[in-house]
Amino acid sequence: MSWTTYWIILGVCVCSILIFRTLPYVLLSGHTLPAGIQDGLELVPVAAFAALVANDLFSPARIASGLWPTLLPLLASVPVVVVALKTRSLVACVVVGVVVFAALSAIA
Repeated sequence: MSWTTYWIILGVCVCSILIFRTLPYVLLSGHTLPAGIQDGLELVPVAAFAALVANDLFSPARIASGLWPTLLPLLASVPVVVVALKTRSLVACVVVGVVVFAALSAIA
């Protein structure tokens, strides 16, 4: 990759960050959004995290590799859901998920 290509990619990334991260903050500061929009925006992180998790839980490659590799993440997700409902903490969910997945992997 040439330096020109590198600088073009870097410039596009910086412009994207400015447009999609900074501009809404600047334009919406001092304004209140309607309650429906605020409620919808609160669900965006949960939806993004759920999409990432669902992609790993129901992977066709994992399902094709056998019963235990398919059940392992599903079993590990049960305590994570309980912790998520009780604490609403992403850090607690990640810690519980890693610990339970490691423990189940050690059993297998």
